[in-house]
This record gives sequence, C-alpha cells and structure tokens, in this order.
Amino acid sequence: MNPVNPVDPAPTGAGGTGGTGAYAPKPGAAPLPRMIAAQAVLETKMLLRNGEQLLLTVVIPTLLLVLFSTVDIVDTGAGEAVDFLAPGVLALAVMSTAFTGQAIATGFERRYGVLKRLAASPLPRWALMTAKTLSVLVTEVLQIALLTVIAFALGWSPQGSPFTVLLLLVLGTAAFSGLGLLMAGTLRAEATLAAANLVFLLLLVGGGVVVPLENFPAGAQGVLGLLPVSALSEGLRDVLQDGAGLPWAQVAILTAWAVAGLAAAGRFFRWE
Repeated sequence: MNPVNPVDPAPTGAGGTGGTGAYAPKPGAAPLPRMIAAQAVLETKMLLRNGEQLLLTVVIPTLLLVLFSTVDIVDTGAGEAVDFLAPGVLALAVMSTAFTGQAIATGFERRYGVLKRLAASPLPRWALMTAKTLSVLVTEVLQIALLTVIAFALGWSPQGSPFTVLLLLVLGTAAFSGLGLLMAGTLRAEATLAAANLVFLLLLVGGGVVVPLENFPAGAQGVLGLLPVSALSEGLRDVLQDGAGLPWAQVAILTAWAVAGLAAAGRFFRWE
C-alpha cells in the first residue's frame, strides 16, 4: 500500500480544487438582500418571542377592542361602537410596534453592545435599519390581520378605499419608527423603557384611540389633533367609518412627523 500524504492536494474535479464532494472554502459576505432578509427574520422571531412585546402588540389592542366594543364604557357617538374603535385600535397597534416595541428593543440592544457588534459586521448600518423596519412591517401585518378578524366578528362594517388606509398605515409606521429610533438612540435603555411605556399610556388615553377627541376641552383638541397617533386614528376613522376620501390634513401631519422623526434619528442616533 502506498502511504497517503496528508498535504497532497485533493484531486481535481467538481467543486473547484477538490474532487467530487470536496469542500472548497469561498470566504466573503453573503449577497446584501440575503443578509437583510436573514436579519429581518431574526428580528421578527425575537420580537414575537418577547412576552412584553406580545403584550403591547397583541394582547392590549385586542382587549381594548373587545372590551370597549361589547361594554358601554365610553360614548363613541352614533352607530356601532366597533366602527369607531376599530380604526383607533389599528392606529394603536402601529404605535405599539413601530414606536414602543422598537424603541425598547433597540435601546437594550444598544446598551448591551449588540448594535455595536452588528455595525462591525458586513451588514451595513442602513441595511440593519432596513431589516428592523421590515420586521416592524411583518409584525404589523400580523397584528392588523388579527384585529381585523376580531373586529369583523364584533360586527365591524368598514368603508372607504383600502389604498388610502394602506397609505395612512405606512405614513404612521414611518412617523412612529423615526420617533422610536430617535428615543432608543439618544436615551439610556432604562430611560427608554420608562419613557416609551409612559408615552404609550398617555397617547392611548389622549390620542383619540378609544376616547373621541371631542370629549376633551376645546383648547386641548387642537393640540391633541397634532399628535401622530391622533392623526392616524382620525384619518383611519374618516376613511373606514365615514367613507371619506384622502384625509389631507392627517396625511400632512403624519408626513411631517415622519420626515422630522427619521431625520432626527439619522442625525442623533448613537450606536453605542
């Protein structure tokens, strides 16, 4: 028998320098779309496995929709309560995912050095933010699908154009994402946790989600109407409840918040 020389090159054939089935390393980063998709899947899995995030994104909006639609607690005006509540709860779902959930998760990733390490990987920083945005959008699709099914079961009768609704939801997502990333990238993680939850509760009460803005003092209505969740709630309500066309005032407010929030996040976000 001839001894086998361990340093002899593998016979040539398929797979580069090796024979059939030989492994030929080919170092280098994966294609950018594949990296973004993989990171987006990872972000979505982590978000859906987090109990606190599920409480914010699924449990609270669902409970509010069912409770206030079946129990006469708040005067929602003429018509079915679910017709008033469903658009506001959809706006709340967008806020809970794009703002509250994203701010808290990103804030703690920043604190523990996760963002710093990811920023040093072949995945560009803008691609990481793109993956986070895709994760938010996937979660929102699941939220909206669930809440829509529940609302239909409660007797919801939506009107208006679905394309107008989609535009409002996209603008709302952009506005809340910018504000969430701005908070996560400038405050300490503990401060982000407290501030994001506080803002969530305040906007839940004063953002026209379950309580009509008309129930507030006249002087406060104009200020509250400029909030992003109020603009999204009122815009969705104009379309889905009243069958109105494009609500230009609400579109303008959401666009202004989106531009300002994303620009500020891009300017002041700190990765470590």
